[in-house]
Formats: sequence, structure tokens, C-alpha cells
Amino acid sequence: MAGKLAYERYYWFHEQIKCNKHPNSKVLAGEFEISQKTAQRDIEFMRERIGAPLEYSHTDRGYYYTDKGYELPPIWLNESELVAFILAKRLATAIPDRNLKDALSTFINKFSSRVSDKVGFNLDDIQDKISLKNIEYYTVDESLFRKVVNALLTRRSLEIQYYSPHKDERTNRKIIPLHLLDYMGNWHLISFCTLKKGLRNFALSRIEECDYVDEEISLPTGLPPIKAYIRKTFGIFHGGQNHEVSLKFSPRASRSVKEQIWHKKQKIRELKDGSIILNVPVADTTEIKREILKYGAEVEILRPLRLKKEIIEEIKKMKNIYQ
Repeated sequence: MAGKLAYERYYWFHEQIKCNKHPNSKVLAGEFEISQKTAQRDIEFMRERIGAPLEYSHTDRGYYYTDKGYELPPIWLNESELVAFILAKRLATAIPDRNLKDALSTFINKFSSRVSDKVGFNLDDIQDKISLKNIEYYTVDESLFRKVVNALLTRRSLEIQYYSPHKDERTNRKIIPLHLLDYMGNWHLISFCTLKKGLRNFALSRIEECDYVDEEISLPTGLPPIKAYIRKTFGIFHGGQNHEVSLKFSPRASRSVKEQIWHKKQKIRELKDGSIILNVPVADTTEIKREILKYGAEVEILRPLRLKKEIIEEIKKMKNIYQ
């Protein structure tokens, strides 16, 4: 509540300046029945934390804006919203653009300095107590990321040179960016591709050149919804028709597996010895094979037989390497 009352004072002071009345700390203190010292702190907060271009006029004995077009931020955050914002700042380490990270940090700091005494802890402590470490993530050039985000938000088309490691080839594409997705440490740009005449997924780490396209490219009608495309394209369970995979995990591995959600339709059956049987629908086996190999001897494939044979062949290849 105190934070909102403070904002009322900022807003009143702001409106006085916009009306060319040159308010000062004494006038602000009298209007809201606060001490002149508190009023002066309010003015300094507006200048230093909210970014108000305040300047004192000795002739008028009050403040004015050096930028007459300045407006106060249109929102005021309550305590819970502020904590969520600062948590978002810590989680934003996945953004491969230092300028965007710094801008987010500056924006959050404008709102945080006066709330710590009202939430029961120092908000700055979050910097030391909560963090995020990314592993196995893919590197993305900062300038490329910024250009992709700008094109996405301003609805501009891009021309890219894209490298496909599977085919070991480079192609030039003109695309309309539609959605940016961070999937397991890899940034993907879902776009309409004029070359393939449909939705395609481009990993930012594989875009070697990128520039804006001046010509207008029209988006065709009848494209599938982006969310539907993502559900079909990404994850252990992406692709066409699903088939059930049944895996038996050892008692030692069962606890960590039970903590994970592999699919919203997964089913887990616990056995008397502490092991579990996990049944999940899978369309493409590429990623689930990685998960199976990660657990080594702690997991057994019960079905399908085809998947079991694929893992057996992979184990044989591994054995040949280490013999």
C-alpha cells in the first residue's frame, strides 16, 4: 500500500510540472502531509530510479522537465509482481544478448529500490540467492539474435544463409519470422519459408548470415497454428502418429524418473522391488533413444521391439569403439 501511496505523490508531482507550476519538496510535503526530507527523497527517486529528467530552477524555486515530452511509466508494480519481475531477470540468462539483459536489469531496478522494506527481505539478495546455469546450450551471435527479435516484433522479413549439418549444405532462404522458441538450450525461429512454401524451423546457431528484406512477402492462408506446429515438431514425442514406448527403470533410477514429466499422457506403474514401468506415447525415437542411453543399465526397453533393436545396434557400435 505504501508503494502505491508513493506513486500517487510521484504522479501528482509529475502533473504539477506538466502544468508548468514548478513544484518543490516543500510544496510536495505540504500536499501529502509528509516530511520535507521524505518529499526530497521522492524527487530524487523520480530522477535517479524512474528516469524523470528533473532539473531545479532557482528562478522559479521549483522543478521542471528538461524533456517536456517525458511521461511517467504507465504501470506500478505491487510486491508480488516486483519479485516475479526480478526472478524473471535471473531467469533471463538464457537470452544470448547482453544489451537486452542490461536493459531488463535497468528497467527492474527503477522499481525495486523502495520496496525492500515492505516485502520483508532485501530484493537485491535475489541476485546472490537465485541463479540459472545453462549447460549444453547452443551459441548464438548477439547481433543476429537482436536482428531476429526485431524482425519478429516489427513483422519484417529476413534473408538468411542456413547451414544444415545433416545434409552438409548451405541454402539461401527468404523467411517471415513467426515465433521464437528456446528448446533445451537451443533457440529456434519458426518461420514461413518461401523456398519450401511452408512453415520451417531454423536453429539460430545454424544461421550464418542474416539481413532484412526490403520487398514485401505475403503470408499465405491456410498455415497451421504455430502452437500445433510446435507440438508436432519439438520434443521427444514430436512427429506423426504416436506409438507407446514401455520402459522399466531400476529402483535407483526410478526416483528421478518419477520427478519428471515426459508427457502429459504418460503412465507410471510402481513395482514391489521399487522399480517402475513408464509408458509414454512417442512418434519420433531420436530423442528418447538419447534418454534411454543416458540411463545406461538402469533402464530396459520392454516395447516396441524395433526400438530395442535400435538400442542394441547402438550399444554394439559403442562397444567397437572402446575395444
